[in-house]
Amino acid sequence: MTVLDLKPVRLGAALRRWRLLNRIKQTHAAELFGVAQSTISRWESGAQEMEPAERAQVERRLSARLDAAADRALARLVDASPSPMHLVCDLSHTLLACSPARAAEFGAPLSGLMGRSLWRYATPEIQRMEAGLETVGWRDTQAPPAIEFGTGANGSDEVPIRQSACRWTRIVLADGAAARLVETL
Repeated sequence: MTVLDLKPVRLGAALRRWRLLNRIKQTHAAELFGVAQSTISRWESGAQEMEPAERAQVERRLSARLDAAADRALARLVDASPSPMHLVCDLSHTLLACSPARAAEFGAPLSGLMGRSLWRYATPEIQRMEAGLETVGWRDTQAPPAIEFGTGANGSDEVPIRQSACRWTRIVLADGAAARLVETL
């Protein structure tokens, strides 16, 4: 299976949301990222794209972590769910939590998958849906509550995906980072 080249996620809106939720001014964000305040402004407005090293630094800062009590409670709910579901970072697809029903589908131990990106297992249908998220406003403040689509199958033994219906729900965590609840319907 070939992973499609995806148009990079525009991080400007996510950066702005992160700054506002954490009460960080553009000047302080500029210090954190080692750029000028005007660069932060241009990134947020979409007037300027980030260089690869800058993008990696912003992605690291904005990646979903389950540090807050409410976020850990969400992970416990996912971990205890009888339904097949998992929680991933919306930017990196890193596995954050997983229900027993989903873990039972895996051919690899859950301990070896936690904290790793699941993107390499994405089917062409998942890849196409991911590529279209920007056009539906997925990362905007008025994002759709959830998206449902057919997944296709990937043929992987490690993290198999069978042809089914899937729901993605975007959840903003306490620190402003976004996670994605992935459910098999």
